[in-house]
Amino acid sequence: MDGPLFGKEFQSRFDQIDKRITFWMARYGLAIMRIGLGIVFFWFGALKLFPGLSPAEELVRNTTYFVNPNWFIPVLALWEMAIGLGLMLGRFLRLTLLLLFLQMPGTALPLVVLPEAVWTQIPYGLTLEGQYIIKNLVLIGAGLVLGGTVRGGRLEPEPS
Repeated sequence: MDGPLFGKEFQSRFDQIDKRITFWMARYGLAIMRIGLGIVFFWFGALKLFPGLSPAEELVRNTTYFVNPNWFIPVLALWEMAIGLGLMLGRFLRLTLLLLFLQMPGTALPLVVLPEAVWTQIPYGLTLEGQYIIKNLVLIGAGLVLGGTVRGGRLEPEPS
């Protein structure tokens, strides 16, 4: 199977394409992740400002039964929107990420406080609400990656 398709020429061409793609991802990936994460936070927060619009509203209401939901849900909405704006604008990232990481433990509260709403079979069967909560691990990971760049760090597609 020698020849232009599978030989050195093919490998060289593949390597050039791979390099271009990898460099593009390294150049734009963090910004796309930051803006995408910001959109998610802003959108989910904004939904909470309109009673009955957020699919998480009832879960929040039932989980935080120890505070008045009439003020807590709008405060949570504004908190999430502030995180979203900070991420989308790329401003005040340290403060924005602090707000994100302070908010995340509260999102995990239903795992313990409302297990019947989260689990179909503990510890592996999740309801839709449980999946909504567990996906926050991805948000935390994205926040950690972004936090690693607040001092000017960037992705390096070809470390030396």
